[in-house]
Amino acid sequence: MEVMKVKENPTSQVKRNLKARHMTMIAIGGSIGTGLFLATGLSIRTAGPGGALIAYGAIGIMVYFLMTSLGEMATYMPVSGSFATYATRFVDPSLGFALGWNYWFNWAVTLAVEIAASAIIMKFWLPNVPSIVWSILFLGLIFLLNALSVKSYGESEFWFALVKVITIIVFIAAGLLTIFGILGGKYIGFKNFTIGNAPINGGFLSVLSIFFVAGFSFQGTELVGIAAGESENPDKSVPKAIRQVFWRILLFYIGAIAVIGLIIPYTSNQLLGGDVDKVAVSPFTLVFEKAGFAFTASVMNAVILTSVLSCGTSGLYASTRMLWSMAKEGQAPKFLQNVNRRGIPMNALVVTTIIGALAFLSSIFGDQVYTWLLNASGLTGFIAWAGIALSHYRFRKAYVAQGLDLKELKYKAKWYPFGPLLALIMCLFIILGQNYQAFTSGKIDWYGIAVSYIGLPIFLITWFGYKYVKKTKIIPLGQCAFDDIQETGQAIEEKAAISGK
Repeated sequence: MEVMKVKENPTSQVKRNLKARHMTMIAIGGSIGTGLFLATGLSIRTAGPGGALIAYGAIGIMVYFLMTSLGEMATYMPVSGSFATYATRFVDPSLGFALGWNYWFNWAVTLAVEIAASAIIMKFWLPNVPSIVWSILFLGLIFLLNALSVKSYGESEFWFALVKVITIIVFIAAGLLTIFGILGGKYIGFKNFTIGNAPINGGFLSVLSIFFVAGFSFQGTELVGIAAGESENPDKSVPKAIRQVFWRILLFYIGAIAVIGLIIPYTSNQLLGGDVDKVAVSPFTLVFEKAGFAFTASVMNAVILTSVLSCGTSGLYASTRMLWSMAKEGQAPKFLQNVNRRGIPMNALVVTTIIGALAFLSSIFGDQVYTWLLNASGLTGFIAWAGIALSHYRFRKAYVAQGLDLKELKYKAKWYPFGPLLALIMCLFIILGQNYQAFTSGKIDWYGIAVSYIGLPIFLITWFGYKYVKKTKIIPLGQCAFDDIQETGQAIEEKAAISGK
């Protein structure tokens, strides 16, 4: 294959061409998707509007601490391997290996999911065109945006994310006007927060049951850490993205859930829609229709399509960079570290695309295989978050143990060590308790346990298997490496200039 003959860049480095606006929108776009546009309705119906707000608020606090932890490490050492590299250097190489490969697998499977979803969405407008046509077309588009340059990825994600942000702002504004009777008819007020068992339906256990859904909706915020390796000026753009993005995302989620809960009774059967083929009952569509907007379903379908493409593009980007970074660390085949003249790790990109396409084909030839692939990747995001929290806890302890000055950190996470420890505990709580019903229904649901938790043993086997083969150990704090991977954008450019002379 020609792809295996790509000449390596003289510096063997990706290019730092992502601007601050790209970084901000990558973080926003990575965390706002179908989880907000479709799944929030089911969350509100399950736990009531108040319960949904509590769950999403609690997860939001956890994500805040995770983002600040990631921000401190990514500002100090902006590398594309991000948390897998941090775990390798500050905890144990075997943990970094397991985090990297599981995260890569998660996004490769997610690419397949988004390809399938895009075809379903297109049937809304062109039902007679075979789904495989749209799947091939969109896979080609996603690959092309990643293959051209990192700047083309940044620009596409900027505009994809901007569409989502504008939609949410218009939605919240229209919703508030509808609540107070200015749009869509009579005054609604807060009556839907008082009907039935609202605001919390089913008590603590119902709130707990949607923690996993809420956490899944926020996943993608960690993309800013991976993108930091290609940021023009990570010292400034990473902290800026961390500070701005979290509060905007939390405002979008909390604001949208509050609006939906106030306008649509949590008892409404219309809130059951949570799949891409049910855009007509998306809570966003329902609220816009209540406000009197025409062609709402078609507009929301277009927004959800951009959301799916955004997720697919970001997923291919993240998994490619993770695979390339692991190859540089010696944890993946060496040929995957090759970078072309445009700074694109093409071998890693092609391999990831092929795996994503194969996962998609499994959905055509056998739903069972595809389902298990999805289940195997389900917990990976939470495992990655737990890895970020643990790595940051060890990062700061090693930093102090080696006599380094905390004042020299360009960005310092607040509330250490409380922040990363709380985030770690919450992640473990969600991982272990995501399907507690399988244990509490009187009879243990073994199939339900296997479906829900299959990703956990896969991660543990990867972790301890590598540890056994390579005989790795937890790295003593005094031996954790800082200097050899702390490369700012300026340092890398200087090295590139010297090697090019």
